[in-house]
Amino acid sequence: MEEIEVPLEQSQEHIKEHAEHASEGKRWVLGVALSSAIFAALAAVASLRAGYHANEALLEQIGANNEILKASDQWTYFQAKGIKSAVLASRIELLKTLDKTPSEAELAKLKSYDADQKEITEAAKKFQAHADELKEEGKVHLEHHEKLATSVTMFQICIAISAISALTQRRAFWFVSLLFGAVGVCYMVSGLFVH
Repeated sequence: MEEIEVPLEQSQEHIKEHAEHASEGKRWVLGVALSSAIFAALAAVASLRAGYHANEALLEQIGANNEILKASDQWTYFQAKGIKSAVLASRIELLKTLDKTPSEAELAKLKSYDADQKEITEAAKKFQAHADELKEEGKVHLEHHEKLATSVTMFQICIAISAISALTQRRAFWFVSLLFGAVGVCYMVSGLFVH
């Protein structure tokens, strides 16, 4: 899975230019530039981690699908043994109705089919249980990915509003951008550390 791209270079250059030309009374624009740079770095980290978790979720899903296929194969094998067992049981019953005794080999084979079916059932259930575990792990990775992707979005909005703040020379926009940045940090922390 591709990393989430964070196209922030132009916004940062505009902010840097305005910060360099800021008059003494507008030194807060330097804060805008610094905060934008910090949020851009956080966006890059969040983007990288979001990509990692998306890849892991995909791998877990592939693994789960493989385990489901193995379980399905086992159930098909179980049914084949059941059909063979039913055919042999019918043969034994037919022999009994004709007052003939079935061979010991046939009776032993019938018992072996039952034993085989029990083993096959256990194997199929193990594959299914492992598939369920992999699906759950995939869901956890997907939750992390979604939180981190949301944090990247919040950081992008933060930086865009910071650029508007620097361009319009309005400090209020900077405070709004910091609010979006704080929300992005919350999502990032949640995506990195909370399960």
